[in-house]
Amino acid sequence: MSRAFMVQGTGSNVGKSLLVAGLCRAFRSRGVTVAPFKPQNMSNNAAVTTDGGEIGRAQALQALACGLAPATDMNPVLLKPESETGAQVVVQGQRMTTTKAMEYAALKPKLMGAVLDSFARLRAAYDLVIIEGAGSPAEINLRAGDIANMGFARAAEVPVLLAGDIDRGGVIAQIIGTQAVIAPDDAAMIGGFMINKFRGDTRLFDDGYQAIADRTGWTGMGVLPWFADAWKLPAEDALDIRSGSGSGVKIVCLTLSRIANFDDLDPLAQEPGVELVMLQAGQALPGDADLVILPGSKSTRGDLRFLRDQGWDIDLRAHHRRGGRILGICGGYQMLGRRVIDPDGIEGPPGETPGLGLLDIETVMTPHKSLTDCAATHLPTGCAMTGYEIHIGRTQGPDCARPFADLGDRVDGAIRADGLVSGSYLHGMFRQDAFRAAFLHSLGAAPSGLSYDAGVSAVLDDLASHVADHLDLDAIWDMAGRGMSREIDAAAD
Repeated sequence: MSRAFMVQGTGSNVGKSLLVAGLCRAFRSRGVTVAPFKPQNMSNNAAVTTDGGEIGRAQALQALACGLAPATDMNPVLLKPESETGAQVVVQGQRMTTTKAMEYAALKPKLMGAVLDSFARLRAAYDLVIIEGAGSPAEINLRAGDIANMGFARAAEVPVLLAGDIDRGGVIAQIIGTQAVIAPDDAAMIGGFMINKFRGDTRLFDDGYQAIADRTGWTGMGVLPWFADAWKLPAEDALDIRSGSGSGVKIVCLTLSRIANFDDLDPLAQEPGVELVMLQAGQALPGDADLVILPGSKSTRGDLRFLRDQGWDIDLRAHHRRGGRILGICGGYQMLGRRVIDPDGIEGPPGETPGLGLLDIETVMTPHKSLTDCAATHLPTGCAMTGYEIHIGRTQGPDCARPFADLGDRVDGAIRADGLVSGSYLHGMFRQDAFRAAFLHSLGAAPSGLSYDAGVSAVLDDLASHVADHLDLDAIWDMAGRGMSREIDAAAD
């Protein structure tokens, strides 16, 4: 029987995803077969899986830390926000429905079966499953029907490691307060606590650490110092993307309100010859930009309105008149056309929205979602590239006669006659070192020799060492066997 434990946080953004990735790699380094699991994730940054579905990109990174290909069982429920109050619900990799927040509360209990089925399959296949919670168990207003934190932990009988974030302050109250507000039966699932993101000499927190242990009765599993290279790993949130500190070619990405699948930007942020600017709402497009990227979006028509509200449509036309380059990816590609038509109301009320008119194409939204890993050739440079498609909609028009890429059995994307504006459905293209170098060279950047995938793997190794040096992995391993012991006792009875 395999072991399992769950990492829950005292709040959102306490570093759970990175912590799970580091623990996965650390235990794998000990010769343990490990798989990640997150019952419910809310993110528009998704990854295509080998079994033809989609999961949160954080779980794809955790799978990489385990030496595994991403699979839908690793994140059986994925919520993809489409508006302030509604989200697409993806279950075991496939779209189930679109629902409002209030309606989802009633839907959650019906999803527990799928969540437990996925978890059982992983647990049967690996020595250890490391589970990531969502938000915080202290959100007791969400406890009824919960499948993301203690609801899952109780149903699956897995112990919990509670992580507090000292960087945001008040970590003693975070952890002790969590115990104070959750139900005693939930608190009994917590086998230990740890402190994350510590800056400076950890010995300075010895008294605080002991105070938490004394007041809660929970075992301390360690204090994890700040991991400075975390920014080199694929970002889960667009706000976590670090603007490139390089100099030379200036690439500006419009931070759309429903930006999605923005892992396209991670390799560019690390290029020393690139200054990457994540343009925020209310900011004007810099006049010295060499390339503007319109990224993916979970709501193409909605983000067209958002883009116009910022005045970016005017800025883009001026940028193009100056001879600046523009690249639209997925939803950004659709926005560049003459119009986006949604006759069935897939993204919202039925209707159509005028596009930016920078490509002579138009897009019709269709119910079918393309979820495909792709090998392609970038036609302007002749470079091989790989990527993935994760989109709805069919795009056609005269500029498609000048495609962006050749996928073998079909072509992808469109290029304006002047060569300044391009669009493609392929995400992840800049992970390919040779293609990225050739593309950046066309903008005037000098070759850097950056090997992106090798760099990510090296950072995961460093993260695993960091975790192993500061957390008590033996105690965590023993805690992870607690649920296994219960199963053995039940079998004996």
